[in-house]
Amino acid sequence: MTSMASETLPQPSAVKAALRASALARRDALEIDDRLEWDPDIAERTLALPLWNADGPVSAYWPMRSEADPRPILEELHRRGLPLCLPAIVAGRMIFRRWAPYEPIVPGGFGTLVPSPQQPEIAPRILIVPLAAFDRRGYRIGYGRGYYDRALAELGPTVSIGIAYAAQEIEAVPDQPHDRRLDWIVTERETIRCG
Repeated sequence: MTSMASETLPQPSAVKAALRASALARRDALEIDDRLEWDPDIAERTLALPLWNADGPVSAYWPMRSEADPRPILEELHRRGLPLCLPAIVAGRMIFRRWAPYEPIVPGGFGTLVPSPQQPEIAPRILIVPLAAFDRRGYRIGYGRGYYDRALAELGPTVSIGIAYAAQEIEAVPDQPHDRRLDWIVTERETIRCG
């Protein structure tokens, strides 16, 4: 008979990997027509947040695979005059480079597109981040490399907004001390104030 103390419990990284795979499978299974209909809803909800009187800069991401698309948000914020940037991984760390709609982007690794290396590095005050999975407390599961958690820790006071489809919600992310909680999560159905 095995005692409770000697049983092997799954490691948090293994649990997160399974939750990530399940949430991404749900997201990938969403019909593209639905996602194209929901992205403007997510943009409208995000732009309605009481944040956009700040000076910026605002960072988002270039969408890949079936991620919620933040480009309509970026285009509107650019129209309002807020400076924008996109993340890039350089020497194992996430940095942010200036970018504006219709400026060139280049392959950045991991299937992403990023601003040209000639663009200056800037520090965003508001981050719009992608989510593989999320819970209502504001914890997220990303793609497992921890870049956003480290960037949020390095940047200091910032506002973080996760955007995703409602199908990506899970009951609870197994958070660890290094995980950074988001301030807001926006889906096609609702806006969740977390922080």
